[in-house]
Amino acid sequence: MPIAADLLAIMPFPNIDPIAFSIGPLAIHWYGLAYVAGILLGWAYARRIAANDALWPDNTSPISRAQLDDFVVWAALGIVLGGRIGYILFYDLGAIIENPIRAVQIWNGGMSFHGGLTGTTIAMILFARRNRIPVWNLFDIVATVVPCGLFFGRIANFINGELWGRLTDVPWAVVFPTGGPFARHPSQLYEAGLEGIVLLLVLAALVYGAKALKSPGLITGVFIFGYALSRIFVEYFREPDKQLGYLLGTNWLTMGMVLSSPMILLGLWAIFRARRQTAAVQH
Repeated sequence: MPIAADLLAIMPFPNIDPIAFSIGPLAIHWYGLAYVAGILLGWAYARRIAANDALWPDNTSPISRAQLDDFVVWAALGIVLGGRIGYILFYDLGAIIENPIRAVQIWNGGMSFHGGLTGTTIAMILFARRNRIPVWNLFDIVATVVPCGLFFGRIANFINGELWGRLTDVPWAVVFPTGGPFARHPSQLYEAGLEGIVLLLVLAALVYGAKALKSPGLITGVFIFGYALSRIFVEYFREPDKQLGYLLGTNWLTMGMVLSSPMILLGLWAIFRARRQTAAVQH
């Protein structure tokens, strides 16, 4: 594949300011707005699902709208704290050991989905126990709406010109300001499409068409499995984090693949567990 700048420079990056708007000295970034939009849209969607008794086992919703309203704060803390801690541990630990203040400098690095997932899972378990909600039901309702946040987050990554893809000569390649004078895969948009739109539609079809919420844990398993496959696939087009590079070979294993691979097994386990439990109840 030719790598000369004049051959690879296919489409210029749409130069969108990462700062959406400013209020005095306060700058509001698209990335922050993406998190807010994802949480609010997911919350609204979850309230609609929770209010539909026909979707749930015994035609009774296990969670009220008021409880969901309270959970939003727990979820936001789990996403932000887990996402940041996950990024530190998985992607930037060496630099932060040398300079601990870097841990709170969110502009140096970012957030990890796998860390955010872990943080949110802990928040869900604690909230479910405190409010006597079946934990698998809470897992399912959150899993159904997570793709909303993933979509907005990846679009924000694209606007910021970060987490771009590998060199390519495909017609839709993009030249990112921080990626050198070379055209690259817009891998953020691939993730927005797969992890966001496609996964959201698949889960919605299962919830409303197949009544999958009547099998606690099934939606959770499908989400985990679907996300893992999507992420591993896109990793073949995404440039690895520069401080880590490829973990095996010259263009092979990445940290995203390593963290996502166990999720395939975890997702399959959750799916089979849900089907087995439902079969046992029916008999």
